Amino acid sequence: MKKIDNHTFHNSRRRFLRNAGCAALGYTTLFSTLNSLKATNAAAIANSSVYAGNDYKALVCLMFSGGSDSFNMLVPAGDPEYTQYATTRTNQALPQADLLAINPNTSDGQSYSLHPALGDVRNLFEDGKVAFISNVGSLVEPTTKSDYENGTSQLPLGLFSHADQQMHWQTGMPDTRSAVGWGGKLADLLGSMNQNQNISMNISLAGSNVFQSGNTTVEYAIDPYDGSYGINGYDDPWLFGQLRKAGIDSLLEKQYQDVFKQSYIDVVKNAKTGHEQFSAATENINLSTNFSDNDLSQSFHMIAKTIAARNNLNVSRQIFFVNYGGWDHHDEVLMAQNEMFGEVNAALNEFNSAMEELNVSDCVTTFTLSEFGRTLTSNGNGTDHAWGGNTLVMGGAVNGKDIYGQFPSLALNDSLEIGGGVLIPTTAADEYFGELALWYGVTGTDLPIILPNIGNFHNINSATGPLGFMSI
Repeated sequence: MKKIDNHTFHNSRRRFLRNAGCAALGYTTLFSTLNSLKATNAAAIANSSVYAGNDYKALVCLMFSGGSDSFNMLVPAGDPEYTQYATTRTNQALPQADLLAINPNTSDGQSYSLHPALGDVRNLFEDGKVAFISNVGSLVEPTTKSDYENGTSQLPLGLFSHADQQMHWQTGMPDTRSAVGWGGKLADLLGSMNQNQNISMNISLAGSNVFQSGNTTVEYAIDPYDGSYGINGYDDPWLFGQLRKAGIDSLLEKQYQDVFKQSYIDVVKNAKTGHEQFSAATENINLSTNFSDNDLSQSFHMIAKTIAARNNLNVSRQIFFVNYGGWDHHDEVLMAQNEMFGEVNAALNEFNSAMEELNVSDCVTTFTLSEFGRTLTSNGNGTDHAWGGNTLVMGGAVNGKDIYGQFPSLALNDSLEIGGGVLIPTTAADEYFGELALWYGVTGTDLPIILPNIGNFHNINSATGPLGFMSI
């Protein structure tokens, strides 16, 4: 009975997405594709000196929408540090006996552990395939507590706002509001590396998103269960469907004198071709790795199948986006996190196994985002919007089994705490993104095209990455 219910739900969900047009050939994507013809900074892209190798690399962005309470993901474990953590977090502290100890290669004199639902992630960390970035957040420039209190440092726009901070993490531009994401800019710069131009370098498992929207790039949206969408009803075997197919084919075969009509038809043709190519390349992909039956794991399953089809698709660079929402835990933090971190734990472990099965672990890097951390203090039954938090990176090219950045003191009234358990980040999101962009193939001198404020935190002429968690 449960399987029937899940199948019914997934079918309803797929019908909704198809009808909403949030797909390769849906109305939203067609409209966005036409808008992308503007190419507002084409000159900068054309003159860019990007890496032009023929190797394969993929970035997988996992967004924790809502603001993850990530100081319950990465937790102090030693008695003195845990006591401080428990004193500050009160009823939102995890029991010390339940925590999963980790052993970083580099010691700062403290002991650390993970949330008890992250057992597989702990094993991946110990195997050197996972690293954590601590107290990272959106910053325009380095900011101290006195800077914040005296108003002498430029702060991100809309600090603590879901909409603004989600945008800033996806654009890498916290001092302005933009609809162009840093993943989109990466694809603008490197898109020509893919021989197949019918399918975008940026593939979304969550419909339209800011992260993957570039000046010339539009995401290619697919479904976690069904893959590429295509024209609604185009392959319907019934009489009405066949009549509709004949009518669409007639429209596509016609040549239009009006340049806008012809441009629109060309976009439709390219999208149709992309759908056919994607479907043909992935439909017979079978992996021995088993994935759990939920949207998150199935999203990673579809990504794995797409990566397995990379040669058939004639691509050498891909960027994937998965959105896992529901982290805005103003109440019931501990109960909600136990379930959600459990799903994250399973999905990441399954995906890592699939990448090892495909022998591409060194070529694929998965990383997490969340618009902000949450208050260290409890609001009574949950936690509220804050600033600095912790993220996770996974892959064979990750210099794993370490914690990068500075894990902060969790004591209230400390040098980074600005009231209500809110921490000023000590690592800028720009440094985090910059490290990933360098590994992906962008040169240091081109980093400002992706991240305009990177020079406030990192010397772009440096021979090393901003944080060192990637093998560049």
